Amino acid sequence: MIPFQIRPDEILHEVNQFNAKLAQGINTLAEIGDIEVGVSRKTPVYQEDKMVLYRFEPRVKKTNPVPLLIVYALVNRPYMADLQDGRSMIQGLLNAGLDVYLIDWGYPDSADRYLTLDDYINGYIDRCVDLICKKHKLKKINILGICQGGTFSLCYTSLHPEKVRNLITTVTPVDFHTKDDLLSKMVRNVDIDLLVDTLGNIPGELLNMIYLSLKPFRLVGQKYMDLVNLLDDKEQAKNFMRMEKWIFDSPDQAGEAFREFTRQFYQDNGLVKGTVKIGNQIVDLGNITVPLLNIYAASDHLVPPDSSKALQGCVGSKDYTELEFPGGHIGIYVSNKAQKMIPPTVGKWLDKRT
Repeated sequence: MIPFQIRPDEILHEVNQFNAKLAQGINTLAEIGDIEVGVSRKTPVYQEDKMVLYRFEPRVKKTNPVPLLIVYALVNRPYMADLQDGRSMIQGLLNAGLDVYLIDWGYPDSADRYLTLDDYINGYIDRCVDLICKKHKLKKINILGICQGGTFSLCYTSLHPEKVRNLITTVTPVDFHTKDDLLSKMVRNVDIDLLVDTLGNIPGELLNMIYLSLKPFRLVGQKYMDLVNLLDDKEQAKNFMRMEKWIFDSPDQAGEAFREFTRQFYQDNGLVKGTVKIGNQIVDLGNITVPLLNIYAASDHLVPPDSSKALQGCVGSKDYTELEFPGGHIGIYVSNKAQKMIPPTVGKWLDKRT
């Protein structure tokens, strides 16, 4: 067997190639300019504290008469769902004829330290729903929840079933103790009281470091090595920088809400056990009887498929549909495959239930 040999001239050639690409890449990055995100036109229709409710301008003449409210997670920024032209879930939903609203939670500061889950779910979300219902002269609207926003949407629908017509959850954690949930295993033994009492609001940078540590080689090292091969193409470089902007645009988390969510959901797995308490009310997923579309990602490292699929055994909905997306946690919103699959499916599913 001939031993593997590394030739010095081949090493030198690769190093020179890498340096040449890197030099060209620096020039490309210098020419990019500002990175724009959020391509769909929208208008603020309600604001309270840091929270803003937006309504997007329609893209087609005929729209579904029942508006759709998107509830995003508290972590990161909601423009991920509207990243750029052609890579926008919101754009796709508008093209499907939906009247789309979105809650932007903003950037909590020290004044928001004592906001609770009750404030977010029975407060902000409920007032947004009431405003939309009043504006459209309806008693119920459709809700689409994204990640933690999906968990919030489940809690809201359980507590206010009379205000929700149809519910869509996307990459939404339900069972927080599945065997392949690395994030949950990491969080379960954290002294959450000590963390919140010490820091107050939880820094977004800290949470971002935790998420990146789940796949350190791919998310911290390899992607930047791969970037060198993209930098000769300005559009690909812009695409990369848009994602980087979103990844590191991490709002701080209101301390009390973070304490409640971590303890009740991650540590106690209370959503599937029926022990989660929002304000003075217990969240019973069995109270959810509305039509439900549950979309999960097959390769999701943040919300494993089993965590989302557990929903079927918890809700009382007889009209329950699952959809598996062949990709990851972020790809379900920004990939080309997702644009062809997710918004049209949501649009058709809602049209059948109008």
